Amino acid sequence: MDSTHTPPTMKFAIQINSGPYQSESSESAYQFVRAALRKGHEVYRVFFYYDGIDNAFRYASPPDDEKSMVQRWSQLARRHDIDLVVCISAAQRRGLLCIEEARRVGKVDPDLADGFRISGLGQLVEAAIEADRLLVFSA
Repeated sequence: MDSTHTPPTMKFAIQINSGPYQSESSESAYQFVRAALRKGHEVYRVFFYYDGIDNAFRYASPPDDEKSMVQRWSQLARRHDIDLVVCISAAQRRGLLCIEEARRVGKVDPDLADGFRISGLGQLVEAAIEADRLLVFSA
């Protein structure tokens, strides 16, 4: 076998069902995504579902000695052009609003952090179809 042969890369879709401070799921997903990108793989989309939408709250303020998963996801998305999608139904149930919805209900600010967008379950289905693997991180 030729030693210069590079293995094929994979395309991953990631689903996160737990909030950043409920379990290690968000941290594990974040570390997986970073490792996959370092190895040359593609991350097609990260879909935040159920309590996983807590990863997208703009004003989450963990104590100084804790990592801000919101900021880490935002920075990673910006650096690697990753599509971070928050489930609209889960977001509405938990009061997470994008700019359009915030304006509609008379709020001054959107709650959605930079780099995230709100959409429906169709985005998860599409990601599962387009990716080679769908990995689910849950508590």
